[in-house]
Amino acid sequence: MSVGERRSSRPRAQHFLRSSAFAAELVRAAGIRPGELVLDIGAGRGLLTAALVRAGARVQAIELDPRLAADLRRRFPDVVQADALHAPLPRQPFRVVANLPFASGTAILRRLLDPAVPLQSADLIVEWGLAAKRTSVWPSTQLGIDWSVWHELALVRRVPRCCFAPPPSVDAAVLRAVRRERPFVAPEAAREFRGFLARGFRDGLRGVLTPKQLKRAATELGFDARANPRDLDARQWTALYVRRRGYSPTRHEPL
Repeated sequence: MSVGERRSSRPRAQHFLRSSAFAAELVRAAGIRPGELVLDIGAGRGLLTAALVRAGARVQAIELDPRLAADLRRRFPDVVQADALHAPLPRQPFRVVANLPFASGTAILRRLLDPAVPLQSADLIVEWGLAAKRTSVWPSTQLGIDWSVWHELALVRRVPRCCFAPPPSVDAAVLRAVRRERPFVAPEAAREFRGFLARGFRDGLRGVLTPKQLKRAATELGFDARANPRDLDARQWTALYVRRRGYSPTRHEPL
């Protein structure tokens, strides 16, 4: 591998699974059914790829490292050598089971959990801190709220660092995301909702509602009018957004 390749791959902080049995266990837990299109992002040495193939899935393996990608091509029919942050995603419904590079976990999740992407579910090995933070009920985060509006998020299990080679400095977790059949906000309103949410986290609840509107919403939705943005969950933020859309932009009062 050239110096340039070493530099490009090092920031990905990829830690490979050590056990084929553990990979098979993850695939079983994900409930993969024969014929489903499944992406293995950061396929590495192919343990998860092989387990997915044995489960009968139509698997596309994505791997950045050219040598690993070449080895995967000798074993599997659909391998894409590409950066997961830029590789084209399917236009048809698909699932993901993957051991994500720790350094790219959040960025890859941003791509996958965009409501315009036809992702149906994802079982992802990510850094423990990322999974714990994004599935936390309190305090909530802007990104966690954003994702939860269109997907159900759950921390499935801890994955000890000894399960990887080389071992990372911290434990990992399996983070599961399942597309909501009835999202809290329609996908076509995603940009508007995200702008509202960003203003709310930046300026506080009084930055998006008048005192009168905030008092009424707090009573109806069951939160303290003095609450911080992180004190509200995804349903409450959605309800605020729906109420705000019904306010006159000139009168600043309910229509």
